[in-house]
Amino acid sequence: MKMWSDSFKDQSAIPVQYAFCAPDSQSHCILGANKNPHFAWDEVPEATKSFVLICHDPDVPSRGDDVNQEGRTIAASLPRVDFYHWLLADMNASMRVINAGEYSNQVTAHGKPGPQSLHGTLQGINDYTGWFASNSDMAGQYFGYDGPCPPWNDTIVHHYVFTLYALDLAQVRVVSPFNGAALRAALEGHILATAKCTALYSLNPEVRF
Repeated sequence: MKMWSDSFKDQSAIPVQYAFCAPDSQSHCILGANKNPHFAWDEVPEATKSFVLICHDPDVPSRGDDVNQEGRTIAASLPRVDFYHWLLADMNASMRVINAGEYSNQVTAHGKPGPQSLHGTLQGINDYTGWFASNSDMAGQYFGYDGPCPPWNDTIVHHYVFTLYALDLAQVRVVSPFNGAALRAALEGHILATAKCTALYSLNPEVRF
C-alpha cells in the first residue's frame, strides 16, 4: 500500500496552514488555520474492509517544566513521548482520498464535536483534550484533527507521523470516546498493510530542518 499527500512532501516541512499554531514574532505563536492535510492512497490489499488514519508526534517533552517558558529551552536530550493529533476510524474500504480542510478548517475552542464524522467515519479524542484540561477558555473533548503546536522553545524539530492502516474489520471494536492507546490496541491482529507520511514542524526560529 502506498500513501502520499499533495499538502506536503514526506519527511519535509508541513505548511503553516495545517498547524494549530503559527509562528509570531511578538508572542512566539498564534492560533493557526488548522486545516487537515490532503492524503491519497493506492495499492490496497484486496481483503481490506476499512481504513484507520492515526497522526502522532513522538517528540513531545516527557516533562512540562520548561515548556513555553521565557528564558528557558527544552533540551534535545529530554526523553520524549507520543502526542496524538488525529484518530480517524471506520473509513470505508472504497475511500482513496481525504481532501485538505475536509475534516478540519479552523481551531475550535473546547474541541470539535464527535465521535461521528463525515462519510460514516468515527473520530477519537486527540491529546489536546488533556493539554487544555485546566484552561477554562479551551477545555473540552477534542475530537478529530488538530494540527502541530510544538513548544516554541524546543530545541528539536517535531515529526508528525500520519499512518494509514488497512484492516480486515469493517468497524473497529473500540468504545467511544477513545484515545490513541485504545485505538492502537483495537488494531492489533487486524492490520493487513500500513503506509506512512511524515511531516516536520517547529515554532522555534533557531531550529533548522
